Amino acid sequence: MWLFNRKGPSGFSASTTAEEVTEGIDGTGLTAIVTGGSSGIGTETARVLALRGVHVVMGVRNMTAGREVKEAMVKGNPTAKIDAMELDLSSMASVRKFAEEFNSSGLPLSILINNAGVMATPFMLSKDNIELQFATNHLGHFLLTNLLLEKMKKTALESGREGRIVNVSSRRHQFSYREGIRFDKINYPSGYNGLSAYGQSKLANILHANELSRRLKENGAEITANSVHPGAVATDLFHHQSFVSGGSNNMLRGIASTS
Repeated sequence: MWLFNRKGPSGFSASTTAEEVTEGIDGTGLTAIVTGGSSGIGTETARVLALRGVHVVMGVRNMTAGREVKEAMVKGNPTAKIDAMELDLSSMASVRKFAEEFNSSGLPLSILINNAGVMATPFMLSKDNIELQFATNHLGHFLLTNLLLEKMKKTALESGREGRIVNVSSRRHQFSYREGIRFDKINYPSGYNGLSAYGQSKLANILHANELSRRLKENGAEITANSVHPGAVATDLFHHQSFVSGGSNNMLRGIASTS
């Protein structure tokens, strides 16, 4: 349809592929972490970053799925540098373990894509007794970012290349609860609505990116932080719903200028 081919100010359209967005980009020497890299948006983002020479570390909850995705990517691109590390964003202990292992790996870190998430789940609590969507979509990524931030600052300083932090949010942030984020009722089953809770977590992603961007600029750090609504495409995120969302092109547009 003509609507999907209409180009915006960026020069890209809704039908532009991730490979087209990154054409001509050389990511050699960069290292990226992509959470939720074993499916959907995360897989395509990891694949195309690796195609452009970036060393990609996929943070995955299911290591079997992660290894299978890695093998498929390497089969299609034998020169790809891809690793899979276990990461359950609903568990703060798992987030700390992932960050500790990565920080001890000796790898630099130029790009952090906080992509993994769950959507519109029935009410349930995480391992840390926090509402699952808020824990997974926001708190896990908030903690992960904080634990990796010094590594990113050091990498930017030593490499002379500006770092990128991307929070994958959603336009659904406009449809959170009436009061926005229910800070005093995060774990209340009473009045819980799966889609509103999802919107709440996505609103938190945006507020996190906005405040982080302000602080990074204030501190003179060579890192940018952005949130992005990735577009509309069917992914496994919607197994609790019947409609569609998601896509990796906008994220890759945002990080392309890193190289």
